[in-house]
Amino acid sequence: MAVRDQGGVTSQAVPASYSAPTRVLIVDDSAVARALIARQIEPHARFAVVGAVAHVDAALAFLATERADIILLDVAMPGMDGITALPSLLAAGQGARIIIVSSSTPTGGAAAVQALAHGAADTLVKPKPQGLSEFSEALLHKLDALASPAERGAAAASLPAALIGHPRPEIIGIGASTGGIHALAQLLTQLPVTLSVPIVITQHLPASFMPFFAAQLTTVARRPCDVAEDRMRVRAGRILVAPGDAHVTFAPLADGGASIRLRHDRASSGCLPSVDPMFASIAEVWGDRAWGIVLTGMGRDGMEGARAMKSAGATVIAQDRDSSVVWGMPGAVVTNGLADCVLPPGAIGSMIAAGAGA
Repeated sequence: MAVRDQGGVTSQAVPASYSAPTRVLIVDDSAVARALIARQIEPHARFAVVGAVAHVDAALAFLATERADIILLDVAMPGMDGITALPSLLAAGQGARIIIVSSSTPTGGAAAVQALAHGAADTLVKPKPQGLSEFSEALLHKLDALASPAERGAAAASLPAALIGHPRPEIIGIGASTGGIHALAQLLTQLPVTLSVPIVITQHLPASFMPFFAAQLTTVARRPCDVAEDRMRVRAGRILVAPGDAHVTFAPLADGGASIRLRHDRASSGCLPSVDPMFASIAEVWGDRAWGIVLTGMGRDGMEGARAMKSAGATVIAQDRDSSVVWGMPGAVVTNGLADCVLPPGAIGSMIAAGAGA
């Protein structure tokens, strides 16, 4: 079938019963933008633009009768804006991933972090005429990342949530990538304000995002959150996030505490920052008195670090497939037999609240 854009442009699409191409819905109040974005996608048979609409109400109406795998969503539109609409579109999309495509979310900006915290899988800045080829390349890369069935993996049975016999943690390390900001928000909101265990987070984000990211986590978690600096002390009740250009590792202190040591060497995962060196260092310093949590993300970063944590007797927890935007990172931990529990983020937060005490 052909789907007619509200501005009169006919998009090439496929019947809902034909599931081979990834189905893309474009939501943007500009007819020019809708046509431009569609033209970048339509030559590639692995994708099908199944709809192009001008506002959120039209997108919700479309999703009431049609299916989309990925939604490309503008922010500034008549009526409801894109960020406000994220929860409704996620519910109506029934598993659809949302990429914010807007000039309102420049890389590193507060709006981009806000969009990711509200459930967007990724963000992309609208192209300028001279940057169209770069935009097209970035868009296809992001579409491929969210559409890849290899990253989704097979479903894994959840293990019992009760970690009987596991020591109370003295530190919690969390690793995440694509979809991680939203998952972190779901996890951290479950923690009591009295929780004293320090939390250290490696989230794959550019360095320019980090101040806004730390501010977002401070609000969500109701506790101080800082971007980690070299030789910064790990303190009770606080959150530290890896800077976008360094791995976080740790050094024990004479008084029994620990401080941050930032590293810039290449990790085996190729990521900077990487979860693997953080987990490995946690295992070395805290041993079985640590918990490592792997949330949604593309690739396998965190798997080798989780192996080191398991060897040291630490507890490893992975996000379940159904709640993950991409089940690459947690899936690698689960399929290699390294996870003590496999749960959605909110349940992980509740388990921390119960198991880590105050």
